[in-house]
Amino acid sequence: MKKLASAILSLVFVFSFAACSNSNSNSSSTNTTTQSQQSNSSESSKTTEETSVNNESSTAGSKTLVVYYSATGSTKAVAETIAQTANADTFEITPVEPYTSADLDWTDNNSRVSVEHNDESKRNVELTNTTPDNWEQYDTVFVGYPIWWGIAAWPVDGFITGNDFTGKTVIPFCTSASSGIGQSGELLAQMAGTGNWQDGKRFSSGASSDDVANWVNGLDLQ
Repeated sequence: MKKLASAILSLVFVFSFAACSNSNSNSSSTNTTTQSQQSNSSESSKTTEETSVNNESSTAGSKTLVVYYSATGSTKAVAETIAQTANADTFEITPVEPYTSADLDWTDNNSRVSVEHNDESKRNVELTNTTPDNWEQYDTVFVGYPIWWGIAAWPVDGFITGNDFTGKTVIPFCTSASSGIGQSGELLAQMAGTGNWQDGKRFSSGASSDDVANWVNGLDLQ
């Protein structure tokens, strides 16, 4: 009888030990899995944070805008090449009342440009939009225009006087069949009153895209 009782107690002890061992094994496995998940979560969070920082760094940098008024399309062509070369945005200055071919006939004393040239009070040209979207984000601004009677075409004046160029580098450029850039850029700088205005560049009416691109690449824009 005592032997039977001893055998039963031995079996109970064996089963209890096995159960305890399995419980400890499962607990250890669970702890290992939890630690692994926490580690993976930490690494994932770290990776996400690093990616966010890298993305912010890659989107930081200067912003360039090419602003232009084009009467016949020549200045527009140069402006588009500048924008493509400098990876810049563009903004076209457009009068509320566009100039027609007849308006631009400077040989006719009664044409619109001739009347405006002879009477400076008539040069206040209303624009469809004076300030580009996100104007404050741009730190380099190209300003392009045709030359009219040795100065910048006056539809540009409303854009210049209507914006604050503080903290911006401003680079004028113009197109002309024969006239040079003259003092047109300096006069615009005086009109603006703010901004770091650079020397300008004159292009012929049929300037090649290579000539324009070479000029932009030589500016060492940041």
